[in-house]
Amino acid sequence: MTQRLTILGLESSCDDTAAAVVRREMDGSATVMSSIVFGQTDLHSAYGGVVPEIAARAHAEKLDHCVRDALDAAEVTLADLDAVAVTAGPGLIGGVISGVMCAKGIAAATGLPLVGVNHLAGHALTPRLTDGVTYPYLMLLVSGGHCQYLIVRGPEDFTRLGGTIDDAPGEAFDKTARLLGLPQPGGPSVQAEAENGDPRRYRFPRPLLDRPDCNLSFSGLKTALMRMRDQIVAEKGGLTRQDRADLCSGFQAAVADVLSEKTRRALRIYMAENPACPTVAVAGGVAANTAIRAALETICAEAGAEFTAPPLALCTDNAAMIAYAGIERFEIGARDGMDLSARPRWPLDQSSPAMLGSGKKGAKA
Repeated sequence: MTQRLTILGLESSCDDTAAAVVRREMDGSATVMSSIVFGQTDLHSAYGGVVPEIAARAHAEKLDHCVRDALDAAEVTLADLDAVAVTAGPGLIGGVISGVMCAKGIAAATGLPLVGVNHLAGHALTPRLTDGVTYPYLMLLVSGGHCQYLIVRGPEDFTRLGGTIDDAPGEAFDKTARLLGLPQPGGPSVQAEAENGDPRRYRFPRPLLDRPDCNLSFSGLKTALMRMRDQIVAEKGGLTRQDRADLCSGFQAAVADVLSEKTRRALRIYMAENPACPTVAVAGGVAANTAIRAALETICAEAGAEFTAPPLALCTDNAAMIAYAGIERFEIGARDGMDLSARPRWPLDQSSPAMLGSGKKGAKA
């Protein structure tokens, strides 16, 4: 490291408005000096999911407050910063635009360098912020909108081994919660119900385990749960609390089993290239699920690989990860101008074929 860096990060890709200040010392150690997150759960609860227009408006209203609170909590001013980093994609375009425009305004007013950050890179680099993990490592990025296995070799060097061909696990959790009348976000609600359920009562499919690759699918699992729910309702006239708990438990067990087996396969590929001191990291909102974490820890222990996961507060969307990813990009000379664009789609691995197809805006994932 050549210098101490203090960077302000902004995150607004979905339904959390966030700002944070992260400092990295010359010895490589990093400190989260502040991390402020304004959630929007109450704004979207009546709609059963995130409404992009409402989210974008809330970001525009809250971003300046987030920045002020993050600077105050870190006890720094704009003059103490070395740069401002911002999520430039992928995400809901209205929210991403709000964050990018706010960061541009700060950069223009202060003269600070501007660094655009891929939201997925923020998640993928979080283990280096929290645990000082060294390159290369295997990352399972598992969230509401994304699920993929990556070999992380550098701040801009990612190789995708596989990913979801349809729904991400977090999306499947949200849809399951809606099907069962549970509140959003679905991940915590389904996990809470599953704790009182029997995972063996309702057996759900384990999609794509018959294929030897690392790709995943969760859309059919959600459909299987819907059909099972409808069957129970038809037979009994409704769902009991125990029925719902058992459905949640069976669904969660199926997701954990699929992720466990696919992680085992990704580990084999990764360890063939990196047999010494292998490390597996998991990040993203679904990484907060304790049952899934425990299953992944078991797989890593069996393979002799070290397992690491960020603290729960840094698994979900936050700006500390964006600030840190900005630090790593800044150190390799990355700078963006006032022409920085907000991108709804932005795959980390630019060389692999798109998992979910492409459109006018580019590859989805």
